[in-house]
Amino acid sequence: MKNSLDENKPIFLQIKEQLEDSIINDSIKAGERVPSTNEFASFYKINPATAAKGINELVAEEILIKRRGIGMFVTDNAKEILIAKRRKTFFEHYILPLKEEAKKLQITEEELLKMMAKGESMDEN
Repeated sequence: MKNSLDENKPIFLQIKEQLEDSIINDSIKAGERVPSTNEFASFYKINPATAAKGINELVAEEILIKRRGIGMFVTDNAKEILIAKRRKTFFEHYILPLKEEAKKLQITEEELLKMMAKGESMDEN
């Protein structure tokens, strides 16, 4: 868990994203237990209902599963679900705007691919 939370973003979203990142980078694997709402609440000094909101969203997305009396656990296909979701978001938030800006600047797809392959900006001529 991160040591502190960002004041500019809803806490429940930060908890949700923190768990998602932990699943994607294999810090928490399929079948493993995740911290409880009370553990999050105690660690961050927040209301347990706030932590529960983020966790419950992951349950609704079939990333986590509740086991009554035991806790919350990562589902077997959680990582694949999260990667697919993040890829879609990446495409919508980065690739589409990139292509639109490239179009405005009259950068062809070929030039854009070359720029991406180089990893550096084109020199002005």
